[in-house]
Amino acid sequence: MIVAKRLFLPQMSLQCRTAAIQSLIGCVLFLFLTACSIGDGKPVVVAEIRREHNPVNFRAIDSAIRLLKNGDLVLRTGADATSYMLRQMNRYDRTYSHCGIVMMEDGYPFVYHSIGGEDNPDSRLRRDSASFFFSPVSNERLGIARLDISEGQIGKLHDIVKRYYKMAVPFDLSFDLLTDDRFYCAEFVYKSVREATADTGYFSVTHMARKTYVGVDNLFDARHAKIICDVRFK
Repeated sequence: MIVAKRLFLPQMSLQCRTAAIQSLIGCVLFLFLTACSIGDGKPVVVAEIRREHNPVNFRAIDSAIRLLKNGDLVLRTGADATSYMLRQMNRYDRTYSHCGIVMMEDGYPFVYHSIGGEDNPDSRLRRDSASFFFSPVSNERLGIARLDISEGQIGKLHDIVKRYYKMAVPFDLSFDLLTDDRFYCAEFVYKSVREATADTGYFSVTHMARKTYVGVDNLFDARHAKIICDVRFK
């Protein structure tokens, strides 16, 4: 189901509204079948569809992928305890726990992102297809934010992202914004876009407990970013 953001966010796109309608139809159908009765008056037993197998989720992902453009910021919410802890780093909006940058290659959107843990044993900067990045197997939600950057800046951003990828920059377990040899997810996006735009104030930073860092919400809750799609998986 597509979940509307707060009032300051723009309206959803046609594809997102279509995905919302599909999700609603799926929910109504499920409730109808569970409430149905057969001849002897006993309710029909309908097995619950798991999130990773629900076709509604994959249709929503397909709709979201069709929206993607070069330089988009993609967001997701993991379904595990690690995701919950990472969301606590967000100061204002704890919706999302992970992020990456989209680059169109051979006509398809790929996501460059920095991640550690079991999902990425070597902890190096990853390049994944958008469908893999958004997969409902381990995620509960996805989002897309469009950044206010020019075509020329997007070209620079592509070169910067590819450079970091070739360098195989490892994940920053210390979440230290002052070091440049390791990145955590929001730091990778923050520093890549900052370099591409030559604007050190493009994104805000968070100051908490004598520590300065970039939370995922610093990236999408900004004057240069607009959420264009938000999907909560069923």
